Amino acid sequence: MDDRSSGPMKLMMALVSACALTLNSPAVDAETVLRAQRPVTWKDFLGVNVQFHQFTPDIYEKQMTQLDGLGLKWIRWTLRWPVLEPVPGEYDLAALDAAMAAAAPHGYNTVAYLVGSATFDSSAPQGASNADQYPPRDNSIFAERMTALAQHYPQVSHWQVWNEPNIVWLPQADPVAYYNLLTETASAIRTALPGKPIITAGVAYYGQIRGSTGYMLQSMVDQGLAGQNITAAYHPYSEYPEGDSIGDRDFLMRGNALNKTLHDAGVKDVWATEWGWSSYSGPVEMQHIIGLDGQADYTLRRLAMMSTMDYQRIFVFNLSDLDQRASTRDRSYGLVDLNGKPKPVYTALKHFFDVTGPTLMPADPPPAIALPEDLYAIAWNRPDGSHLLMAWSASSAHLNFPGIKTATLYDPLTGDHRELASAKGVDVPLSPTLQVLVWTP
Repeated sequence: MDDRSSGPMKLMMALVSACALTLNSPAVDAETVLRAQRPVTWKDFLGVNVQFHQFTPDIYEKQMTQLDGLGLKWIRWTLRWPVLEPVPGEYDLAALDAAMAAAAPHGYNTVAYLVGSATFDSSAPQGASNADQYPPRDNSIFAERMTALAQHYPQVSHWQVWNEPNIVWLPQADPVAYYNLLTETASAIRTALPGKPIITAGVAYYGQIRGSTGYMLQSMVDQGLAGQNITAAYHPYSEYPEGDSIGDRDFLMRGNALNKTLHDAGVKDVWATEWGWSSYSGPVEMQHIIGLDGQADYTLRRLAMMSTMDYQRIFVFNLSDLDQRASTRDRSYGLVDLNGKPKPVYTALKHFFDVTGPTLMPADPPPAIALPEDLYAIAWNRPDGSHLLMAWSASSAHLNFPGIKTATLYDPLTGDHRELASAKGVDVPLSPTLQVLVWTP
């Protein structure tokens, strides 16, 4: 998690996969109505970022209980090398050992990433205050330490090498040096633990390299990433759920383009290992102020879009708010607060999952009349045979569905719902926030 900025894509653009609700609304762009590429099971698709060992046992036990309440099973755990080994050969693992032991009975699928150079292996110039942000001086030492952690924590199913090196590494991001670190570390871990899954660093945004026109994931592909059986990961943060430019729908355009480029190159799995919004109150730091309710709204809309895209797994940042060790903005990304109490975003997700159920299957949308140009809509089928439509519109227009005579309209942000019925077809008042229409044929 670091400073957020946006930039133009170098990678090949691909059209967004979509279908139109009705043929008599030519003004509606193809991107407005999305069709999922495959079924989604939330506990397999959506995970959360965690830092359990940075909290006291009573607090992280509350965090785990809240996570279990959402029915989610994937976690991504932050490990910082300079903190775990402040002096060569002397490890500070007591808090991490205890938190790992506490998490084990919950049966989480655990991804862990090691980030930061320990002082004794940093390439930073002597006296640098931020030596952890420089790449390792000796890759083999980093690889050795990460392998030792993989052996010490067998419950970690996947290991991720570093975090956001495209914007964090000093004095300048180096995609060739990072790829060497990645492949050397992967080789070391797999020599000790054959078949252990490895993930690239989650690169910030779409892989743009600070101070360069290059893209880190593209460079990794060019260097042979597809032949390494390594999952590719990136962090599609943006100002709004729809992207940095709502009119251009640039999140859908960039995310779909990058995923297609990676998959077409032979990369099997693509994960978004961080995304989300802070509920902080300012001063403004790279993200405009949206508050607690805005965080809930943005998270639901982005989750709805990402569920239609060719990601194999995604992780929201973050399960919990963070303490003063994080920046003002970074302290407030949590689904729960520092005491483990649910924030509105947590409650909204709970309502959302209660409505959708655990698994959804792609479906064609029902015929509708008078679609607004700013509509976003996604149709699904539930295993019980009922139908579901997620929809929102900034203009708060109405949709009429002549083939649906009765339905229930849910608002996950509030938990409210209302029954709709009409012999002429239900009329659905759209909202700028996500709503879910459910009906049975």
